Amino acid sequence: MSAEPPPRRETVTGEPRRVRPLPRHRTQSEIDERTALGDAYVRSLMRGQLRAGLGAFTLVALLAGTLPLAFTALRSDLAVWVVLGLCAYPLLVAVAWWYVRRAERNEQDFARLVEGRPAR
Repeated sequence: MSAEPPPRRETVTGEPRRVRPLPRHRTQSEIDERTALGDAYVRSLMRGQLRAGLGAFTLVALLAGTLPLAFTALRSDLAVWVVLGLCAYPLLVAVAWWYVRRAERNEQDFARLVEGRPAR
């Protein structure tokens, strides 16, 4: 066998490609310029926030509306305090927690749309 070194590798390259930059935040410019599309995006966010707010309001109204019925049915001061402390307030906290999470999710989805990132 011969002691020849293996042939040297050569890298073949073409001329450098020029990448066109993507339009920067097209959706954001639509909103800033108040075009029909931008207004549609903002209305969509507002509808989502309104839907979450009305849902939370409905749950709180149902909860508050049933409390007098529960108080008249129980007719005991101790039972009234138990219903308020162990049932009503934890439910109010749960509704508030749900509303805040829903509102933040709406805002995150809107921000993701404006920045051009895919939705989850």
